[in-house]
Amino acid sequence: MSIRFASIGTGWIAGEFLKGAREVEGLEYTACYSRSQEKGEEFAKQWGAQKVYTDLEAMAEDKEIDAVYIASPNALHYSQSKLFLQHGKHVICEKPITVEPEQLMELQQLAEQKGLVYMEALIGVYLPEMRILQGAVERLGGVHLARLDFSQYSSKYPAYLAGEVPNIFNPKMATGGLMDLGIYCVYPAVMLFGMPDKVSAHARFLSTGADGSGCVTLHYADKTVVLTYSKTAQGEIGSEIQGEHGVIRIPRISKLTDMTFTPVGGQPQPLSAYTDKYLQMSYEAKRFYEFITQPEQNRAQYRYVSSIAYTVSRVMKMAREEAGIHFELSEQ
Repeated sequence: MSIRFASIGTGWIAGEFLKGAREVEGLEYTACYSRSQEKGEEFAKQWGAQKVYTDLEAMAEDKEIDAVYIASPNALHYSQSKLFLQHGKHVICEKPITVEPEQLMELQQLAEQKGLVYMEALIGVYLPEMRILQGAVERLGGVHLARLDFSQYSSKYPAYLAGEVPNIFNPKMATGGLMDLGIYCVYPAVMLFGMPDKVSAHARFLSTGADGSGCVTLHYADKTVVLTYSKTAQGEIGSEIQGEHGVIRIPRISKLTDMTFTPVGGQPQPLSAYTDKYLQMSYEAKRFYEFITQPEQNRAQYRYVSSIAYTVSRVMKMAREEAGIHFELSEQ
């Protein structure tokens, strides 16, 4: 069964997704949207789309499009997802899928009513390495402390230092360190340990009002999970989960590659190896296709990832409120 899909956004992440989608038999890339006709045509030529749109309404009305991949600025995710769901299109949207959990619940219910798939594109959720990590955590015995970090020097930070306001550091776009990088730490924390009893957070703000770095602490009855993130420095120590029977080291929390398990008094044991990002993104593209084409066989998994997305959105909002992270949204 062929699923014809379109894309919104022409950045590098959209290209990586499309490269990964090529690995999924049955996904057919047919159209792209860009505010610029010239840029859209260039992107379409590069990735093989047959149509270019500069009008979202027109693309949403195209009967030859079954689904859409959204990789636009965060502030536009809700309105664009809603538009395409209302027009009967399946939607896979880059993280964070919406700014507010209430928006996510609304669109999940809309998708359910229309018999559509609406899912968040975040690599780690769909990787086989996540199942490996979950199994390794069970081997740890009692886990009382975990430290998850994603600190990556932003390619846009020099522009900010030069006086510009890139989208990623613009509160009007609902972006910043927590929304862009911190979410990669929140997701595995929720998938491994569930909804925390309490959330506390602190952020360091840039002159634009966006958070450049910060720390979120998830409090559980039997453990503490500390999440750190930064877009203004490059982290090197990675992440680790400490248990009574050993420790798991995760050098790249966003990709779950090169993980090791070290039992108490023993030597590190490899859990995962390096994988190219586009191949990792092929897993979310494959699940999107399977959720659409085999709904009954995948209903339990779809409901699980939808529930996780909502819990993550709740935790993200609690962290923003605790840290004082606010957005100046002009469109919702």
